[in-house]
Amino acid sequence: MSETPLEIRVGELLRAHKLTLVTAESCTGGLIGHLLTNIPGSSDYYLGGVVAYAYEAKVALLGVDWAMLEKYGAVSEEVAVQMARGVRAALKGDIALSVTGIAGPGGGMPNKPVGLTWIGISTPDGAWAKRFVWEGDREGNKQASARAALGIVMAYLETEA
Repeated sequence: MSETPLEIRVGELLRAHKLTLVTAESCTGGLIGHLLTNIPGSSDYYLGGVVAYAYEAKVALLGVDWAMLEKYGAVSEEVAVQMARGVRAALKGDIALSVTGIAGPGGGMPNKPVGLTWIGISTPDGAWAKRFVWEGDREGNKQASARAALGIVMAYLETEA
């Protein structure tokens, strides 16, 4: 027996709580939005998202502070939180998810390895981020990040909302 896909379960919870979701994606390149919009009727709860890959896009579209990018780098807890807050404000969603990471195969450094990903969430209860380090290839890391992001919003909806 197959388990109900995470994007369907998240949608059911959003609909049940009468809440909307927005996304700010960097390393996942819109994959979370893709997964959500594969579900018929997802426009009831998914308002949209911003794919902001470059620093300039993060600043212009999400209101991320340039000084924060220079100090911590795009792949950081601080930037993930700012991305989530920024997209929540811009698109007027109840809940916002953000993802920023190093999908690979290059781009890693000793203190920021390939696979490092920060997933942020902004809700009426506050904003925070969680750190992950994936060990897959580029596509695997993107998939893992998208699934983890949906898992974070699902956990929030099951316990807090």
